Amino acid sequence: MTGIDEVSGRPVPSPPRPENPRNTGTAVIGLLVVAALTAAGMAMAGGPRKIDGQALPASGAFTSEGAKAPAGTAKPAPKEVRELETNPLLAEGIALGAVTCRLPAISRDPVKLETYYKTFASCLAEAWKPALDQANEPTLTATVQVTLPETSACGKVPSETEAVAYYCGGDTTIYAPTEWMLSDAGLERSRHLATMAHEYGHHVQRSSGILSAAAEKMSSPEEDSPADKELVRRIELQANCFGALAVAAAAGRGSISTSLAKAALDDYGNTDDSDTHGTRRNQLKWAKAGFSGKTTASCNTWAAPASEVA
Repeated sequence: MTGIDEVSGRPVPSPPRPENPRNTGTAVIGLLVVAALTAAGMAMAGGPRKIDGQALPASGAFTSEGAKAPAGTAKPAPKEVRELETNPLLAEGIALGAVTCRLPAISRDPVKLETYYKTFASCLAEAWKPALDQANEPTLTATVQVTLPETSACGKVPSETEAVAYYCGGDTTIYAPTEWMLSDAGLERSRHLATMAHEYGHHVQRSSGILSAAAEKMSSPEEDSPADKELVRRIELQANCFGALAVAAAAGRGSISTSLAKAALDDYGNTDDSDTHGTRRNQLKWAKAGFSGKTTASCNTWAAPASEVA
């Protein structure tokens, strides 16, 4: 796959990779499907637990944000709803808002790349707000950080061999180290956009209460049981769907042309089969469901049969 350098306008080939890091089975997994909350963010009954390769919050660890409803109004204040299949965000007819996302030129300069990510994250927040408002769920602020601290609200940070980018629900932060991202994606805009949109999808799961609900259903202290692995796959496949749904909301306007949006969609299929993230076919299938479905109901992995989240 190739990208286009916004500065020169010339195609930029994907950097060669001897193996696909996308579904690495380590404490935090690499590339588009990366997002993890480890021990510090997974305080569960019976003590901390570490979940490989997904974004899961601690059960009961997070509180919802959102202004209180004015006195005399019927609508309650927005709050997270700890439901999966029946989460209000996944109700029929809920759609993202169309956004015109004007991005700066992508660059290898760390400061400029950070600006690129933060600008895109603002576009994603704008696109998702109408959907969260319709569901009466909070729009939490996501932070984008391009350098890694020694520890975060999710515990020890991963190494470069373990991740390219990841989401931590404990501090609602997308960690996207510029060096790691450039090593993986070069200046291929579609890959950067797909990665960030997926990680923001985990942030939406966090805001809505989906991650909390999933955490409450985890049964084993490690991500070993078939049931827990299926839960993880439903989380990750939904994040693919949410990511593509958001990319579609920006397609054909501003800096995100229709062709660039479709290239970002295709990038969700640039992966390997994984027991925690699904088959390559299903990873792309759920991204396509979001991109073409246009509503959040298209991303209800929790209502799908096991074969569709394998």
